[in-house]
Amino acid sequence: MNNSSTGGYLAPVQSVPPIEDSALEDFLRTMIAGVTGLDANFVLSLPQPPTSTPPESGVNWCGFTVSSFQSDANAGLLHVPADDGSDTYVRHEDIEVKCQFYGRNASQYARMLRDGLYVPQNREQLQLSDFGLVDTSGIVSTPGVVDQQVQRRCDISMFLRRKVTRTYRVLNLASVQTSVVSER
Repeated sequence: MNNSSTGGYLAPVQSVPPIEDSALEDFLRTMIAGVTGLDANFVLSLPQPPTSTPPESGVNWCGFTVSSFQSDANAGLLHVPADDGSDTYVRHEDIEVKCQFYGRNASQYARMLRDGLYVPQNREQLQLSDFGLVDTSGIVSTPGVVDQQVQRRCDISMFLRRKVTRTYRVLNLASVQTSVVSER
């Protein structure tokens, strides 16, 4: 039984956990492809498995990495007395996503990502999943070596913020036994 009636550790209980791991990569892939117009098959999470083959030289594509998660200093905890009771924990996280664009139009696609993230309709898609755009970095052009070939590469980072909500089964206090001692 995972609730406060037994003592010990509590794991979160919820039907829809925050987007994590491969689901987060899929969410970001869809977002990057949607904002830039790149085919989603050419938006790859890095690192790729050793058996995978990178796109051919000259093909426009993006590799991205979720490089850091930084949580805010103060999480919120709210007791919800409905039914048997539960605690709702809310925290915000800043996420850095590093994107590397390759190909003849690497610079163009990096700029399309940067500019497209500020379009309200695109930000709305982030907000539907409790994400928001904080900022983007500058764009850095640098040669990239892929499959032992030097390719044009442009790097940009996205800084996103998301709300993480977790529910814990902290039950309502049903009764209290106490005594009052009066001193005269």
